[in-house]
Amino acid sequence: MALVVAPGVALAQPTAPYYERSFVLAADARCDLFQPDVAAALSAATQQARSAALRAGTSEVELRAAADRALSRAGRVACGDPELTTVRQRVEHAFAGWARLPRMEFPGVRASWIANRVPATGASWTLTQASVTGASPVTLGYTAGEVSDRLTAVVSFVGRPRPYAARIVLRDPRRAPRAWLGGTSDLPPTSVRRGFWAVSFGNAEPGLLVTGKQAGEAWRFPTDAALALEQLDPREAFAIEFLFRDDSVARAVFEAGDFAAGRAFLSLGPLGGQAT
Repeated sequence: MALVVAPGVALAQPTAPYYERSFVLAADARCDLFQPDVAAALSAATQQARSAALRAGTSEVELRAAADRALSRAGRVACGDPELTTVRQRVEHAFAGWARLPRMEFPGVRASWIANRVPATGASWTLTQASVTGASPVTLGYTAGEVSDRLTAVVSFVGRPRPYAARIVLRDPRRAPRAWLGGTSDLPPTSVRRGFWAVSFGNAEPGLLVTGKQAGEAWRFPTDAALALEQLDPREAFAIEFLFRDDSVARAVFEAGDFAAGRAFLSLGPLGGQAT
């Protein structure tokens, strides 16, 4: 088990790392095995294992069954079990180093989430994915000092006026339970999408702009948008649509990827600080 839960270990069965890491997380919830930084690192690795299994062709049904088995097994293990004590020690050794990592890249099929725990004096990104709409760069993620689960999009439009609204669009699992894997550039049909409108906007701080840009707008989305994004298959596409008064729409496409793992990594807190 210590090998299974260690970072970077690959096994023949795609669900095995996810199952074992889920078991250890469930045991931690019952028995308080780990300090917050180790628990946060293990949570990030569990999300990575889930994404890896999905990319390998494992179905959501299989993963839910694996999680249920892990939870059931954890509920039967005594907190004082000597084998669980051994696992705790080895997991602490395997994941303690994550607490000292300043940055991590969570690669996807065509795009990556970049997490950054280095404290900054001004506005800065803590989790980002980059995209474009036409020739205009768009960055989506979390910014330092913001509410942890409120996503921000910063766009610097080239030769266009400011849009009057922006929304995140993605698959609605209530209308389409299965992942839509038409490609990173393809969104599901309009009939099975859901949208989250930005709740505020304003001029972007210089520290949030793409290198070479002098100005841009920051659009902030409700907390439910991040929760919905976590439910997507890592291979799925979603988009930000910017609406203009001439009825035109500018779209920037992103990949769900290991968004959940990036959030879990950020829960370690700023480098040198405390996990949250």
